[in-house]
Amino acid sequence: MCGIAGIYHLETPKPVDPARVESMCDALAHRGPDGSGVWTAPGVALGHRRLSIIDVAGSPQPMASLDGRAMLVFNGEIYNYRELRRELQASGAQFRTDGDSEVILAAWQRWGPDCVSRLHGMFAFAIYDLDSRSLFLARDRLGVKPLFMAPLSDGSLAFGSELKALLAHPLLRREIDPLAVEDYLAWGYVPDTRSILKGVTKLPAGHSLLLRHGAPLPKPVQWWDVTFADRRKGKVEDLEAELLHLLRQAVTSRMVADVPLGAFLSGGVDSSSVVALMAEASGQPVKTCSIGFDVAALDESDYAAQVARRFGTDHRARHVSPDDFEAIDNLAGMFDEPFADASALPTWRVCQLARESVTVALSGDGADEAFAGYRRHVFQHGEDRIRGLIPQALRSPVFGALGTLYPKADWAPRPLRAKSTLLSLAGDSAQGYARSIGFTPPELRDRLYSEEFRRLRGDYRAEHTLLETMRGAPARSGLDRAQYADLKQWLPGDILTKVDRTSMAVSLEARDPLLDHRLVEFAATLPESMRVRGGQGKWLMKRTMRRSLPDEILYRPKQGFVTPIAQWFRGPLAQSAREIASGERLARTGWLDAARLGTMVEEHISGRSDHSRLLWQFLMLDRSLIHLGIS
Repeated sequence: MCGIAGIYHLETPKPVDPARVESMCDALAHRGPDGSGVWTAPGVALGHRRLSIIDVAGSPQPMASLDGRAMLVFNGEIYNYRELRRELQASGAQFRTDGDSEVILAAWQRWGPDCVSRLHGMFAFAIYDLDSRSLFLARDRLGVKPLFMAPLSDGSLAFGSELKALLAHPLLRREIDPLAVEDYLAWGYVPDTRSILKGVTKLPAGHSLLLRHGAPLPKPVQWWDVTFADRRKGKVEDLEAELLHLLRQAVTSRMVADVPLGAFLSGGVDSSSVVALMAEASGQPVKTCSIGFDVAALDESDYAAQVARRFGTDHRARHVSPDDFEAIDNLAGMFDEPFADASALPTWRVCQLARESVTVALSGDGADEAFAGYRRHVFQHGEDRIRGLIPQALRSPVFGALGTLYPKADWAPRPLRAKSTLLSLAGDSAQGYARSIGFTPPELRDRLYSEEFRRLRGDYRAEHTLLETMRGAPARSGLDRAQYADLKQWLPGDILTKVDRTSMAVSLEARDPLLDHRLVEFAATLPESMRVRGGQGKWLMKRTMRRSLPDEILYRPKQGFVTPIAQWFRGPLAQSAREIASGERLARTGWLDAARLGTMVEEHISGRSDHSRLLWQFLMLDRSLIHLGIS
């Protein structure tokens, strides 16, 4: 795993100062502590920070092709590079190294931009072709690896693995995009459709960009998509066998490394499945690690220990206090953009623990999105049945009125918190799903915004993009569209961003076997009954893994990493919450109604309401503004 950065002049191929790219790469030193390099030519500079994983002694970057006609900087891993290498050798290609970087160069020279469809793995890379003087940028299918870009005032395009690489460039404007603030408050992260800074964009997952001197900046080209429009037929036993084959293939392909390798183990279905398949494929005990909490209601470590014993892993566990809020400023620095998924904190802690013994760790991320494993998928499936029975003309006024009148019962048992469900049923399938995954609903955002911010935002609403994605999805049902939207927005914007930044902060490579694109494509063709059945998600995957895992692991309620932010804001962070509401930093932006925010702070501290997620959002936004140098 690595960090990349570069500068490309779109108009005149002006000389590029290598020191400028060096400073961009220095900002990414945590992504690649094992080596660095910069290469320049008229109009272009490529920089690289290396974390050595494959061909540790060789494969330095920037890397030139054997004939010197192409240069590469690459972040990620290509899991089928050995098969590609053999195919390319059969057509005459020669190789000097044993790694995957040189295979990408040879694939580019053989197939051009179409080379990306041959690559299986996670990647973001840049190739400069000296013959055509063009720059090719590409990002993997599902967005595991990030790539930020920004056109600058001198006619160049700067790019880098993280926003902090662009922040190191003196010509980057640091002006907040108000539409990104709207997105952030709606979702808890800034989606890949924009960045927190005006003028900065992210190359979308499954897209590429081909730049040429003297040509205008083109739009990214989509080279991969997943479809839910087809349905696979066959016996359950046959589908189960096919899924097991794909799972084994995905896990074993990600166990190739020339450095110590292990796995995260939470004791949930997904990480336990990965560890089970690793143990099956390994002649040595798998190195596993887990984080537990001192509060029993938040702790899954007993389940992780049970799985570790079952497969004889070399297991390391550490308990941490949930009062870990002192790390908040560190989190803001990792993410650059505001990021409100509080599970980032324990994710960072488990990455720290893993890095003490391994350089690569396999995770269980991705199965929930691919196989419909979230509670919201089960709800979406059930709510769509109701929508199919009751016409929209009746649902909208009846459920809308009931949802408006129903109290926001944060204190009540979960089955009695019906407000969100009622409001969800009032809209169509896409509107209902947008509400179910949102952090801050549109009516609350409108109450919190100042009149000036509402003017800046104009007609834009964060939900618009998600609704367009769902309504234009290659899909048959509401569940299909919900999963498609998760794969396109939630997964790269939240889950993969969280894992990339927290793992790279400690120079750890995290690999996601359950996001193998062949596995995702297979899951998208499953009938709904193979995904959701009997109030359970991931039905076929759980059935398949019963050969290896007990029902106690497969069918226990989903928990995930939980951070007790509600308690924090009624205790040690209460004063921080008050300072956000009354402080100068957010007040100077003019975005918020400070009095209303102050009222919500006091409601939460007193225990009358639970506004913890909203307060966490504003706390992380406040800290991000500090990190971005905006005060």
